[in-house]
Amino acid sequence: MSRTGVEPKPPWRAVPVAVRHAVEAMLGSQVRRGARVWGGYGPSPTYRLRLADGRGAFFKAVNPASNEFMHSAHAREERAYSELDQLIGPWAPTFYGAIHCAGWDVMLLEDLGPKSAPPWMPGLARRVAQALADFHTSTLGASLPDWLPQPGSLLTPMAALWGRGMETESLRGVVDMAGDQHDAAGRWLEAALPTLAQASRRLPDVAPPHALLHFDVRSDNLRWVHGRLRLVDWPHVASGPPELDAAAFAQSVTVEGGPAAEQVMAWYGERSPLRGDALDASVAWLAAFFAYHAWRPDIEGLPRLRPFQRQQLAVCLAWAARRLDLPPPLWLTGVVGRESLLAAGVAEPGRS
Repeated sequence: MSRTGVEPKPPWRAVPVAVRHAVEAMLGSQVRRGARVWGGYGPSPTYRLRLADGRGAFFKAVNPASNEFMHSAHAREERAYSELDQLIGPWAPTFYGAIHCAGWDVMLLEDLGPKSAPPWMPGLARRVAQALADFHTSTLGASLPDWLPQPGSLLTPMAALWGRGMETESLRGVVDMAGDQHDAAGRWLEAALPTLAQASRRLPDVAPPHALLHFDVRSDNLRWVHGRLRLVDWPHVASGPPELDAAAFAQSVTVEGGPAAEQVMAWYGERSPLRGDALDASVAWLAAFFAYHAWRPDIEGLPRLRPFQRQQLAVCLAWAARRLDLPPPLWLTGVVGRESLLAAGVAEPGRS
């Protein structure tokens, strides 16, 4: 049983002896303690190691019990650490190496310590937003490896969601999720679809310059250490418009009780210019992404993921409505509740 009740992870002693010995050989010291690291949205075996010589390291693995998605993500992340060091080095933990032993695939990384947020205090949110802008600027317009996913292949399928009409499975799922606001949800979406579709379809064709995108920047995957932004979990790294990476981060701050997405983007814009059309397209695309996922059944072993995605849908759809001059989606009270909707920036009639 996990400490949180949602992420069963084996204790360090359950890691095969051959794997533990290989870890010690690579790190050059015995492991005195392997403490399970809880958090995130998956049950990957992760440990904070303390070594006999006083050093620390972070152990992240997949094993025979891991599903296909986890194995694929692990392999992509290992490639990112191995082949993108010149691009991500200042922002990523130090990569000590990989081990493939006894059916386990392991990455050994610098231990950056516990999460820095939430709470998302305004000062921290501003510093992280500005540092994220610096990260994007560091590769803006640079020649990036051909194997990175490109905007067209990466963004086009989801960008088309709003244009498929109300009979698509995803939009029926969103309407059903609205509960007693079912009818209002259907009317709002039907009226808003042309505008949302037009905006999101522009994202795959946003003109360069593009940048290296982490593509999963949120509190789980970042640390603020000694005045520096460090990003962890790199399986989704891609090439694309930086506004998308920034918008995805901004909405996650709002979801976790921090400042409004518009404020986070304003702080980002103090360090890197924002293209309004690219930001419109990014927010509409993010709303489509969460409309596609949020209503689906829970994934085994990830019971907190869908509730988080429902909150993200509310924030992104409300943000898209503000940017695209659509009526406030008040029906989202049926999805996330009144208090959460107010936190997402949707005011009730008669309130400012």
